[in-house]
Amino acid sequence: MTIDWQKEVEARKDDLLQDLIDLLKVKSEREDDKVTPDAPFGPGPRDALLHMLAYGERDGFVVKNVDNYAGHIEFGEGDETLGIFGHMDVVPAGDGWDTNPYEPVIKDNKIYARGSSDDKGPSMAAYYGMKIIKELNLPLSKKIRFVVGSDEESGWGDMDYYFEHEEKPDFGFSPDAEFPIINGEKGNVSVAVHLPVSNEGAYVLTSFTAGLRANMVPGTAKAVVTVADAAKAEELATAFAAFLEAHPVTGSSSIDGKTVTFDLVGKGAHGASPQIGINAATFLGLFLNDFAFAGGAKNFLTAVATYIHEDVYGEKLHTAYEDEKMGKLTMNAGLFDFDATKEQAFINLNFRYPQGTSLEKIEAGLQETLGQFEPTFSAEPHHMQPHYVPQDDPLVQTLLAVYEDHTGEKGFEQIIGGGTYGRLLKRGVAYGAMFPGYTDTMHQANEFMDLDDLFRAAVIYADAIYRLAK
Repeated sequence: MTIDWQKEVEARKDDLLQDLIDLLKVKSEREDDKVTPDAPFGPGPRDALLHMLAYGERDGFVVKNVDNYAGHIEFGEGDETLGIFGHMDVVPAGDGWDTNPYEPVIKDNKIYARGSSDDKGPSMAAYYGMKIIKELNLPLSKKIRFVVGSDEESGWGDMDYYFEHEEKPDFGFSPDAEFPIINGEKGNVSVAVHLPVSNEGAYVLTSFTAGLRANMVPGTAKAVVTVADAAKAEELATAFAAFLEAHPVTGSSSIDGKTVTFDLVGKGAHGASPQIGINAATFLGLFLNDFAFAGGAKNFLTAVATYIHEDVYGEKLHTAYEDEKMGKLTMNAGLFDFDATKEQAFINLNFRYPQGTSLEKIEAGLQETLGQFEPTFSAEPHHMQPHYVPQDDPLVQTLLAVYEDHTGEKGFEQIIGGGTYGRLLKRGVAYGAMFPGYTDTMHQANEFMDLDDLFRAAVIYADAIYRLAK
């Protein structure tokens, strides 16, 4: 049977786009201060999960909601289950948007909204691929289950809970990365660095804050400094203006008597690719470290400026490692908090590491370099080991063949620092929805997805799902 997948998507693209627009309007950022038994990650992720599951009910699938943690949309019969994993939660929108991040805008054939490319747009493309197969009543030998998550951007508590209650699919993919395929993912662990707080010098660091999530490069940073007199405050502000001119950042300062408030703007990026961002926090630390702070404040600023600033490969921190297949370890310093009223300051370092190194080796490097500042270290419990599905696996071979058939381009394996739900399965990969050469706006202001790519991805997903499940 020859199926014109392009024609089938074309016939449904208006519906696909409208469903996506409605889904993108749901502000599904995790909000721990609004958690209830009914909303385990806050009302937004719950509402987006329910919204997506409602599409499955509308379209006649078997739908199950697992206590508002996660759910699935399923059809077909067979001894094996093909899993497709998407997530409805998003990282915080942050600043710097040209439009309302939760009022989708289409311009230049792109849809702009938080979640458009990560991961509501790709999820909707994959869902419509599944929907087409059902509507055409195509014969299947396997179940197809679309698993819908709501905590992928934070601790994956949704999947922990879901798989306490549901069996894992036998194999599958997550539409949450790039084509032609992602069949390997680096390990992923965050290490919290806690440093004693004190101020003993002529310059007092009242506060230093930056970051929204561990997996985001901080695009903005703020610090408040108190000095001996107004003249010193003016000197600081003048020096900051010169610093901004000399570095690839912007910002401003304001003076209130002897207190100066600094705001610095860099460039946000996905924490898996810190090399494409400009970390506002480390640039602000670099500036402040030139002044006569002392005690814990000086230790904090020196750690940031000397060992963390522009150390995306962990070379200064002595955590660097490179594997021939998986590439280099990367480090994103995503969260910073120094508060003069607290006992400890906090820096979160997120490592994406290849096979061949380990958390123990990373912590040993941190102790070697930062130990002079009397820190304590604690690894976050959400620790993912490196994951790899061989290129000769039939799953990988099938997905690459579909990609090649629809693009005319040669498929190839890829290994990334990002963590996707694909790694939940031993035979699990990430597959699209971004095409080679795309502009990566995930976790950034003005996130978008190209509409042609959205529909092209739906065509590929429909064919791929059918080939895997027929």
